[in-house]
Amino acid sequence: MKPFVSIIIPCFNEGKTIAALLKAIKDQTYPISKMEVVIADGLSTDDTHHVIREFQISNPQLRIIVVDNPKRIIPAGVNTAVRASRGEIIIRLDGHSKPYPDYVEKCVNALENKLGDNVGGVWEIKPSSDTWLADSIAMAASHPLGVGDAQYRLGYQSGAVDTVPFGAFKRRLFDEIGGFNEDLLTNEDYEFNTRIRQAGGVVWLDTSIRTIYLARPNLQELARQYFRYGYWKFKMLRKFPNTLRWRQALPPLFVVSLVFLGLLSIFFQPAWILLSLELILYLGILFVFGAIIALKHHRIGCIIGFPAAIATMHVCWGTGFLWSSIK
Repeated sequence: MKPFVSIIIPCFNEGKTIAALLKAIKDQTYPISKMEVVIADGLSTDDTHHVIREFQISNPQLRIIVVDNPKRIIPAGVNTAVRASRGEIIIRLDGHSKPYPDYVEKCVNALENKLGDNVGGVWEIKPSSDTWLADSIAMAASHPLGVGDAQYRLGYQSGAVDTVPFGAFKRRLFDEIGGFNEDLLTNEDYEFNTRIRQAGGVVWLDTSIRTIYLARPNLQELARQYFRYGYWKFKMLRKFPNTLRWRQALPPLFVVSLVFLGLLSIFFQPAWILLSLELILYLGILFVFGAIIALKHHRIGCIIGFPAAIATMHVCWGTGFLWSSIK
């Protein structure tokens, strides 16, 4: 007997993408009779509810439950949806994601084979709109210059890792270590996985498990996203300081150097030279990689878009981290 699976989706104003996600779930190779979808909606103001309802009417064979998430934050939505679910296995997905057809089946197999206590796969990051800038942002969001050694974005090899996106785990794990931390508005996955590892569990990345994830379409939304990531990363590190990785320390150090040298250059001329050299070196590296990507993938916009996206990610993540530490 295959275990019953509850697919958990926290969402807010996902009217444009939720139907594609639900269709991807309906088309899974895992038996549809052994799945349910529980959507925790943060009181959406667009047509999310209408789109979900239309899908329910057209596809009655897939059990879909919608619960309200009045707190309107992701960890609260996940917790609410898990409590409303009945599956032996919990698989979390996102409104901006589109899992491969064998996603659920491979997650269940990995758990049944005891590869890890929380199992996840690789994000294949795609542009969310048909523009050269959106394309550049998607490239940046899956490049080591932008994400360091985050294996779920790079997909080099399967194995035990610090964290995975979304995740699939048995319900008893949720009961044993507690739900997602509702004091964190983001980084809740990383914090949850840290508690798993500290309890002696394994977080496993299986590179054959794949989902398409849509990157932000413009620099403004990318900036907000990465400022939020940096801001809440510091909040999480206050609880688990030993989880800081080198890739996470570099952006705030870079921002500090820019501010320090910028202020010092007002009174000390050599500081201006150092600041200029730092910026020339930094931007030079970004433009070189942008040019390489543009030539390799035949995307001329990456010459400008890739450096702009990487710089936005670094500066906004570092600024958010520092601002959180100051507050």
